[in-house]
Amino acid sequence: MNSKPPETDQEKLLRELKEQNPDLGRKVKGFARWVIIFIVLVNLFPLLTESFNFSKMQELPPLFSAIGFIPLAIIVLVIFIRQVNQYERGILFTLGKYSKTVDPGWRIVIPIFQSLTKVDIRVKAVDVPDQEAMTKDNVSCRINAVIYYKVKDAARAIIEVENFRNATAQLAQTTMRNVVGEVPLDDLLGKRDAVSKKIKLIVDAATDPWGIDVSNVELKDIGLNDEMKRVMGKEAEAEREKRAVIIKAEGEVIAAENISKAAKMLSGADGALHLRTLQAVNDLSSDQSNTTVWMLPIEALRALERIARK
Repeated sequence: MNSKPPETDQEKLLRELKEQNPDLGRKVKGFARWVIIFIVLVNLFPLLTESFNFSKMQELPPLFSAIGFIPLAIIVLVIFIRQVNQYERGILFTLGKYSKTVDPGWRIVIPIFQSLTKVDIRVKAVDVPDQEAMTKDNVSCRINAVIYYKVKDAARAIIEVENFRNATAQLAQTTMRNVVGEVPLDDLLGKRDAVSKKIKLIVDAATDPWGIDVSNVELKDIGLNDEMKRVMGKEAEAEREKRAVIIKAEGEVIAAENISKAAKMLSGADGALHLRTLQAVNDLSSDQSNTTVWMLPIEALRALERIARK
């Protein structure tokens, strides 16, 4: 089985930059687009300064000839057209003001005057990193979770909050610590679903003005220190011992009740005790290693002695 090659320092740096700034790719593409626009305008400047005289068109570079306008028009068209994918919604700004939300497809965006920001509306899973929290009964623990959310209103997600991804993650971290501080450790371990649901309701209500819909929050792991694990182990062992003692005592009570019932039945029937004794002797005689000891009262021995004298 082939192992995954180690990550180089350059790849690690790029990944960290992408995590810290999710809009880095969009900014790079926007910068490249403005560079192309600048180059086209510089090349068009001589044409704009010349009068539209066909006799002078021949003096211009081949790029601005009648045939040269075709590739130039294609370049300008590519600059003006923006593509919005099916899983995205575009937020169109005109002169810095919000105009409308653009549906998927090709859309014409006039550079300088208009700008288009695309928002991914797919469900996203954000891994909330380990958080140090203190429960209601003053037990320190480390917890992490996963939050699932999607953008339901792209315009509000861009206009109302600077970076809705980072804001949602930070809000989930804070809410998780607060909710854990309101419940004891036993409830945190035994009622994990209820704690997750409470975190989800709080985060969903707080992110609703941002156009974010939180679908679910799941607590992945709850970590305790070694000392607390040992204490919990001793508590579980003591609980097991208590249950074992109780079960053994209940068994003794049931056995005593059954023996009492058997004694009453044997005493109520003539010869029943003698038959039971013979049955016990028969069971012991099957094994030669057993030694049977008969206990007789002294009065019976004296009676036998008197009979022998007579």
